[in-house]
Amino acid sequence: MRHPRHLGSIRRQLLTLALLPAGVALPLLGLALWLWGNQALDALLVTKVRSDLAVAHGYFERVRSEMGGSATALAESQALQSALARGASTPELSALLQRFKAREKLDFVNLRDAQGRLLVTDFGAPPVDSRAGWFEGPAQRSAVEVLAPQDFALLAPTLQSRVAVPLLPTRNATPTGRTTEERALVLVGRAPVTDERGRVRAYLQAGLLLNRNLDFIDHLNEIVYPAGALPFGSRGTATLFLDDLRVTTNVRLFDGDGARRAIGTRVSQEVREAVLGRGSTWLDRAFVVDDWYVSAYAPLADGQGRRVGMLYVGFLEQPFTRLKVGALLGIGVLFFAVMGAAAWLSLRRARDLYRPLGRMTSTMREVQAGHPARVGPLQGSEELDALGAHLDGLLDTVDAQTRALRQANAELDAKVEARTRELQAAQQQLLRSEKMASIGQLTASIAHEVNNPIAVLQGNLDLMRELLGEHGESVRDELKLADEQVERMRLIVAQLLQFARPTEYAGYVQAVEPSQALQDCLRLVGPQLARSGVQVKKDFNHTRTAAINRQELQQVLVNLLLNALQAMGQGGVLTLSTRDEGDGVLLAVTDSGPGLAPEVLQDLFKPFMTTKHDGTGLGLWISHGLVERYGGVLRARNRDDGDRGAVFELWLPGEAAG
Repeated sequence: MRHPRHLGSIRRQLLTLALLPAGVALPLLGLALWLWGNQALDALLVTKVRSDLAVAHGYFERVRSEMGGSATALAESQALQSALARGASTPELSALLQRFKAREKLDFVNLRDAQGRLLVTDFGAPPVDSRAGWFEGPAQRSAVEVLAPQDFALLAPTLQSRVAVPLLPTRNATPTGRTTEERALVLVGRAPVTDERGRVRAYLQAGLLLNRNLDFIDHLNEIVYPAGALPFGSRGTATLFLDDLRVTTNVRLFDGDGARRAIGTRVSQEVREAVLGRGSTWLDRAFVVDDWYVSAYAPLADGQGRRVGMLYVGFLEQPFTRLKVGALLGIGVLFFAVMGAAAWLSLRRARDLYRPLGRMTSTMREVQAGHPARVGPLQGSEELDALGAHLDGLLDTVDAQTRALRQANAELDAKVEARTRELQAAQQQLLRSEKMASIGQLTASIAHEVNNPIAVLQGNLDLMRELLGEHGESVRDELKLADEQVERMRLIVAQLLQFARPTEYAGYVQAVEPSQALQDCLRLVGPQLARSGVQVKKDFNHTRTAAINRQELQQVLVNLLLNALQAMGQGGVLTLSTRDEGDGVLLAVTDSGPGLAPEVLQDLFKPFMTTKHDGTGLGLWISHGLVERYGGVLRARNRDDGDRGAVFELWLPGEAAG
């Protein structure tokens, strides 16, 4: 008579546990889900437009970089060099610039002298002798520039009709008395034209007008928002601003004349103050011309670092707002439907809790009688299923202990073998430490003796500069080069001392751009590269910077580049590549030489190991030690793509790019 009464008590408890969450807790949870879902969807839209801005900015920077590359290509072209060398006429030079302009799809190309005065344009000689103040700056660069009407008229008079942009009335814009914007927003690439001695004889300038450049902005918009990228009828837009004025855009005005582009409208005062005033990136909803958009604005700076405009991407907010409301309503309906179904299922399955209890009782009776039995899987609560599994585990204990004894011998053998390997590794490390100590004493003595003549050289250079006075200007570059070489000798001495007292000479860790480091090292080995006739290929695909001392990384890379050039002799292909690997960045130097023999690979990073008649055998060993000190890895292998040659890979811990 007690059993039914106990069952009834359990059922009442289950009923309470099932209905209490459904009646109180679940509605509160649904409300929290509604609020969270609204914020989450807004955050997703901001994340989406942030990534869109990154794509647009990346494309804009790529075009800017290609502009500089185009200018450099023509500046270094054989056709221009030979034309200047033979003193070609202005019409001949103008025709050459016209061909280059058509091939590269540019808006203007011209030559300026070393002082910035126009010499030749793509349409002939300039009408006046002009030296633009905006032309000042580094000798080689590509940048966004804002040109006054008279400056742009000298570069591309046929494009004057695209420059002027009448200001249209715009809601929420900053009040202004201007009626027309007559300045030109241009992308300009510039490269020096040098003679055979490396002196600058002129500058090659190439550019693209962004005012009313509909092809450019439409192509940018297609890259950011290709067909099908935005669901629910939303549409993406892109705009380039000069100051706060839209000078090219695919944002449309819908008026009595039909849809036309909103060129001449302006951004709101709030956005202008945030982006142009404070230099921040705007990521939020914004009223664009005549509708609300999820918007992203980023400032554009000219070659002097001044904020002169903005890059904008965004998409219509209304379709996503409708989606958000519909999705949240659907989730709410589904949530409460699931709550009712869950309560009904909970009550229905309450009776299933008693079946596992009876099954466990039957199994225990079988075991007590001496028969093999197992509870097996139970269709009940997690606690009952765990209890049944525990009973089965107790019955399996004897079998498990037997298997454990069989495995004991194998595990003991494995531990002995592992311990033996550890002892061998310790012995090798001890031998290496002894060698390092001996070499450290030797390098410390050498470094001490070399420091004295270095000090004498530096003193004489300072005395020479003081005695020459103003006459030293003619040899300023040579004196500077001598100072740099003395400093380099000091660095080499300091690096020698690192192996005598490494803890006293640890390099300062910096965030180093791998591709820039490789470019700098190519310039350092430029003479050897020119003599060898080796072709250089680059494949830079990293996103992180490397955490290492810049000078010591340069020493390692120069050593690898010189080794590759010596291995190839005359001719060949030198490939420089980068990519992200794990939480670091991998730099690879690949040559097309004969490759590395197995016996050389085995001892490649040991001291005094060399295959050269005049080599010391310390270059790779020193490089290996420098890299290890910063937590990096330097390794070598032969190429595995079917071609001859060796690959030196340098892995360095990195930081994500910002």
